[in-house]
Amino acid sequence: MSSRVIQFDIDQWQAWAPGLANADDWAIWARDPCDLQSSDAQPDVSFLPAMQRRRLSRLARMVFAVAAPLAAGQPPMPLVYASRHGETARTFAILNDLANDEPLSPTQFSLSVHNAIIGLWSIQQKNASEMTALAAEGDGLEHAVLEASLLIGEGAPAVLVVIAEDQTPDVYAPWISDADFPYAVALLLKPGRTWQLSLETANGYVAPTQRPHAIELVGALLNGQPTFQHRWEGRQWNWQQTH
Repeated sequence: MSSRVIQFDIDQWQAWAPGLANADDWAIWARDPCDLQSSDAQPDVSFLPAMQRRRLSRLARMVFAVAAPLAAGQPPMPLVYASRHGETARTFAILNDLANDEPLSPTQFSLSVHNAIIGLWSIQQKNASEMTALAAEGDGLEHAVLEASLLIGEGAPAVLVVIAEDQTPDVYAPWISDADFPYAVALLLKPGRTWQLSLETANGYVAPTQRPHAIELVGALLNGQPTFQHRWEGRQWNWQQTH
């Protein structure tokens, strides 16, 4: 696979994980990164009306918690949302109801589909811009940034990118090993040349990145790391800050 370079600016970012709710928390973590743990913690979405909050799963709350500060004061903009597993907890609850011959909730079903969160976001923000939901693998961050760069290339002055995963029900442990803790990362991308991202074929075996790519990116941004690589299966993503 030949290398192709896309360029963009990361204007702002926000992230949430248990115990890491603001930039100061993440700065402390980035100086001495530790493994993040599973948790029942919930992000603060008290800025939403109570009726809306009740409809949101933790995954949706994480998306809103990181996306809302970046959208505040901005004109409506496209959003690219990426999650490998999506609303697994909701889907598992629906499957349990089926197994127990219980009636299914139309609301639960409608909120379990992969693009439900961006639909809720569009309604809450009164934003009719183009929105995309991706079900990518472990390199969902890079696929989302690539999608956002295409929107910028088509003339979008800014694109909001959100990567989010919730920990999955324990029953999925034999099959899912990459969602050990809940997290969400939002990036406000704009046209520019501060960052370059390219894709190449990965030659030979290299152990996958220790943490989710979006979490590794937060650490790199805070530590001023100008270059790094993310690998997933046969894909090598090269990040470079140009100035």
